[in-house]
Amino acid sequence: MNTIGHFINGEMVYDAERKQAVYNPATGQAEKEVALASVATVEEAIAKAEAAYPAWRNTPPIKRARVMFKFKELLEQNAEKICQLIGEEHGKISHDAAGELQRGIENVEYACGIPELLKGEHSKNVGPNIDSWSEFQPLGVVAGITPFNFPVMVPLWMFPMAIACGNCFVLKPSERDPSSTMFIAELLKQAGLPDGVMNVVNGDKVAVDTLLNDERIKAVSFVGSTPIAEYIYQTANANGKRCQALGGAKNHAIVMPDADMDNAVNQLLGAAFGSSGERCMALSVAVAVGDQAADALVAKMSEAMKGLKVGAYTDSSNDFGPVITGAHRDKVVGYISHAESQGANIVVDGRTPNVDGYPDGFFVGGTLIDQVTPEMTSYKEEIFGPVLQVVRVNTMQEAMDLIDAHEYGNGTCIFTRDGEAARYFSDHIQVGMVGINVPLPVPVAYHSFGGWKRSLFGDLHAYGPDAVRFYTKRKTITQRWPSAGIREGAQFSMPTMK
Repeated sequence: MNTIGHFINGEMVYDAERKQAVYNPATGQAEKEVALASVATVEEAIAKAEAAYPAWRNTPPIKRARVMFKFKELLEQNAEKICQLIGEEHGKISHDAAGELQRGIENVEYACGIPELLKGEHSKNVGPNIDSWSEFQPLGVVAGITPFNFPVMVPLWMFPMAIACGNCFVLKPSERDPSSTMFIAELLKQAGLPDGVMNVVNGDKVAVDTLLNDERIKAVSFVGSTPIAEYIYQTANANGKRCQALGGAKNHAIVMPDADMDNAVNQLLGAAFGSSGERCMALSVAVAVGDQAADALVAKMSEAMKGLKVGAYTDSSNDFGPVITGAHRDKVVGYISHAESQGANIVVDGRTPNVDGYPDGFFVGGTLIDQVTPEMTSYKEEIFGPVLQVVRVNTMQEAMDLIDAHEYGNGTCIFTRDGEAARYFSDHIQVGMVGINVPLPVPVAYHSFGGWKRSLFGDLHAYGPDAVRFYTKRKTITQRWPSAGIREGAQFSMPTMK
């Protein structure tokens, strides 16, 4: 069985003390194993990054950008291989994997503009013969801890910008699907990145805690569940590190009575069931305003769901694939059953899908649940599966109050033809990313991604302009070169321009 190791200082390293199986979710079989890093292995990666930092910090930004340009080219040339690795270990259908990779590449494209993004501010003559300017300097060695659901895209949210800003990076990807990340690290070396600037350690809580507690790590980026995000944020802060920790979500779509219902249904199909619902921007709750809108939505959605295809990543005609593990499949099915026991109506039941040729895969079919109420467990918690729940309310304000009352505030959207309603919604809703007739309002690479409330711990969002601020620290320099023969006497009051 193939063993996946670590990528440290430009080489593959194998720490074989502890290992964990890596499954193909479509077959349900362990096809690889991954080495789980020891404390010593993680510390070695940090040490190599620290050693590479001085030279990389002083590398001109334009040369760092050239590495990113070449890296982008290599990602595109190896797209088929990367998507295959995603499919084998995550289960994501090939077309969905290609979309994930493309969104990641767009973040690399943004990092290619680092010479412009790092330009500071300059003011001449802020005082007599005094000039002042600001620079954005790298932090040092920084770390990223990324989830299983986007093994390529989320790491590409982090390390391209961190590295382009002049930092060195230690990445701890998900141990459930590490191969695509390891392959991409090798491509980065091929692109000309010096050894030690980018390192990957596979592992579990041992690796995470080592990164959080090592004083050489100056900042930590994380994407995952809210309980872990909160732990990461609190621990990193207690150790004096900068931290951004993106957590869970419960994303709602308001469906207004005037909505284009056919369009809303088509949009919700992809937003709820794409990637098996295993994404933090998945739309898992449709809040229908009025019974007429709710009845129409449920009828059209249940009819449309008859055409959904769940299966293996190799068949591009499938709409979505399995969930990541057998345990997670059971958890998703448990949420569906619990909703039913609490009085919800299972309109389309995906608990026992029949996928020809894959009897042991971790599959859950598309599921539609009506008559869900805010008191139900399935409403309160993030299911992270191909499940769409319908909540019925009487007014738009009631729908907004429902969304605002939830602990998560990652993404939301409204389906309507009413511009006034849409503007009011986008202006007042307490959620970080908002769509108007757009069900997955994921910002493009030159904006920044992040939710509100317990969906984000930290002040700066991921990628985009916020990434430059997160991975650098501002230094403001004020200098004076007095004219020959002019000397000022001592001044004891606060200097001003009065």
